[in-house]
Amino acid sequence: MVKTFRGTSDSTYRYRSALLLTDALAGYTEEFLEHLTVATAGRYQVFGGGAGDDAKFSKTHVFCGGEAVTDAAVALEILSNKALGIGVSHGWEPASQPMLVTEADGARIVSLNSAPAAELFEDYAESKGQTFDSANPLPFFLHNIIGIETPDGFKLRFPLSVQAGGAVVCAAEVPVGSTVRIMSTSDKSAGEAAERATKAALHQVASQGPPALALFFDCAATRLRMGKGFDSEINVVADELGSTQFIGCNTYGQVARVDGQFSGFHNCTAVICIIPE
Repeated sequence: MVKTFRGTSDSTYRYRSALLLTDALAGYTEEFLEHLTVATAGRYQVFGGGAGDDAKFSKTHVFCGGEAVTDAAVALEILSNKALGIGVSHGWEPASQPMLVTEADGARIVSLNSAPAAELFEDYAESKGQTFDSANPLPFFLHNIIGIETPDGFKLRFPLSVQAGGAVVCAAEVPVGSTVRIMSTSDKSAGEAAERATKAALHQVASQGPPALALFFDCAATRLRMGKGFDSEINVVADELGSTQFIGCNTYGQVARVDGQFSGFHNCTAVICIIPE
């Protein structure tokens, strides 16, 4: 992929960015972004998300030209003499005590605090008066996700299912030895996160004239959780952008690796890219 990027050898343009779309269900998106950063010497801002399949979480495709494939990623290189504005924010807050990931395999959390991961979700649900059904956990997971503690805040991971033995499968990797918490949110918090992301992106391009277009990504899980209430989040973005038109989609994970932060792959997070005229 990087061999096709002109900006790695052409210094004509000051700024280098890439819109990245990936088959997130194939896994290893975080690792992929690490390799992409190394291969581009950290000179590119990357934003985008994972393809979806109408919340079946079974098989997703990305496309290039006339070809649609799985287990792949595609990128659109953007070279410019004006910087793009990229904002990233989520509205989730820690709601549980910290837990140590004592065993994990990629996106599978096998144990937390040396106990089957599902047991700690069950204990948390009971303490909050919520229902946790390991055979149908999605209604619970839409409102209770995993937050990985980092120096820059919490990186979110959306749980998808519970396996026999109590392992919890997430939409992206959770490192062994990391400290995690169960996170909670509200529809209001989601709108506030979209507002913060949009304001941040607008601030980055404020000195370059009016925006020409914006690309907005949020999580498919957020859309499922909010239902028709998701319109309120879209309206917040529209209000902040004013006359600037925007397009976007709900993705399986959101990509945002920009100047000043290197966390890369997110879940349940609002990401917006503003392109100046």
